[in-house]
Amino acid sequence: MEESYNRTAGKIGLSCEGCTNNCCTSYFQHHTYIEWAYLWEGIRSSPGEKLREFMDRAGEYVRQCRSLLAQGQSPRIMCPLNDNGLCQLYEYRLMICRMHGVPNSFIRPDGKEISFPGCFRCQALYTHLKEVPVLVRTGFYRDLASLEMAFVGRPINALPRVNLTLAEMLLQEPPVF
Repeated sequence: MEESYNRTAGKIGLSCEGCTNNCCTSYFQHHTYIEWAYLWEGIRSSPGEKLREFMDRAGEYVRQCRSLLAQGQSPRIMCPLNDNGLCQLYEYRLMICRMHGVPNSFIRPDGKEISFPGCFRCQALYTHLKEVPVLVRTGFYRDLASLEMAFVGRPINALPRVNLTLAEMLLQEPPVF
C-alpha cells in the first residue's frame, strides 16, 4: 500500500511536507473492526500521559463534530492523534489515512467504479500532466475485507456495522468479540 502510494505521489510530485491544508482535519468515518483493533494496538503502546491526552482530544473532537453535524456543517477538526502537524500513531494509521491525497479509484462489489481526484494540493500539481496517475485501491479493499472476515471469525453481517470516526473508536475502546 505504501509503495503504491509513494509511486503514484512520486509521478505527480506530491509531498505532504509544508502543506497548509492538513488532511488530518478531514471528516472520515471508518468501517472495519480490524483497523479499529489495530489502532488500539498503537494506543496501548503509548505512554499513559499520551493516552490521556488522546482521550481528552477525542472527547472534544466528538463534541465538536456532533455540534457541527447537527447544524448541517461538515466538520473540519484536527484528528485527536495529530500533535503539531504529525500523527502520533503514524505506523498504526488506518487505510484511509494511508491512501488520502493521491488520485485513486476502486470498484465496489456491485461493479460500480468510485473515483477521487486527490487532495487540493495534488490536483493543482497534476494539471500539467497529460495522463494523471491513479492509485487503484480495489485490491487493498479486498485484502482488508479478507483480513476483516478472518479477524471477526463469523459472518460480518452478524455484527453491527462500524461507522465511527477515529475519535469515536478511541472513546469506545477496542472491539471485543
